[in-house]
Amino acid sequence: MSAKSSIAPVRWTPPPAPAARQPRQLEVETVALPGHGPEDVLIDDDGSVITGLLDGRILRISADRSTVTLLADTGGRPLGLEWLPDGKMLICDANRGLLTLDKDNRIATLLDAIDGRPMRFCNNADVMPDGTIYFTDSSTRFGVAEWMADLLEHSSTGSLYRLTPDGRLTRLAAGRPFPNGVALSGDRFTLFFVETASYGLFKLDLTNAEAEPELVAMIPGLPDNIARGSDGLIWVAIGSPRNTSLDFLLPKHPVLRKAVWALPDAVKPKAADIIEIQAYDDDGNLVHDLRGKHPDFRMPTGVRERDGKVWLGSIGTAHLATFPTPQR
Repeated sequence: MSAKSSIAPVRWTPPPAPAARQPRQLEVETVALPGHGPEDVLIDDDGSVITGLLDGRILRISADRSTVTLLADTGGRPLGLEWLPDGKMLICDANRGLLTLDKDNRIATLLDAIDGRPMRFCNNADVMPDGTIYFTDSSTRFGVAEWMADLLEHSSTGSLYRLTPDGRLTRLAAGRPFPNGVALSGDRFTLFFVETASYGLFKLDLTNAEAEPELVAMIPGLPDNIARGSDGLIWVAIGSPRNTSLDFLLPKHPVLRKAVWALPDAVKPKAADIIEIQAYDDDGNLVHDLRGKHPDFRMPTGVRERDGKVWLGSIGTAHLATFPTPQR
């Protein structure tokens, strides 16, 4: 077992938690998988669901949920999944960078290093019709296996990037605290993204090269992947509600968080055993606020709405979850 990284905590005062909510009750069905940690979900035209597991496998679950097919193995840790205009699949592999998977299930590397530095935490993406990719690299300090270290340290080393089809890479925002899910607006003039460590949903004006990210909404927890649904909304997976212990520690002397990081994993702060999902419109208005429990599913990290169904992935289970798209 590899040695645990050391952390150098930075003091940060969390914003006030959002006002008390009254989320609608969420009931889900689950689909068991032959492996753990289906972090994101992607829907194909035939209704089948694609996900990537902790061990690197990319699986396809048939629309009737009866068959699970192995598509490929990245040899890393697949996180965000998206379709490219040419029909290939884009894979954000935390360990290997941006990969593509073609229709013959062959994997190729699109981008694995930035300024000569191998990517350590390629996380989530969205894609323009011309093939331009917007993606997050969540941390230069820690890899996916030590994601909690980044939250505890709060050193804000993540960045948001644009990669054009000709290979030109542009950093759109730097020094961000664990940037994660990415989704384009309906008109594609705005890019939305969430920061897990700041609990924020942000937007960036893509028509203004000098624009800075603007806060759109405070998420009542730790947001993970986001995705634009076929219903036009931005769906947000909330991995866990805000942890009161973490919020207490963040503004305190750094030695306290060093002590917490040194604790055995069994006694570190844990994600709550619930399912929380939200959906926003392009103006930042909260449209759906959903909460539920299921014995086989918790810690939603991926969400995808398409054609009347919502699918969820989770790094904390060996199941996918699904529910009908709620009425507005």
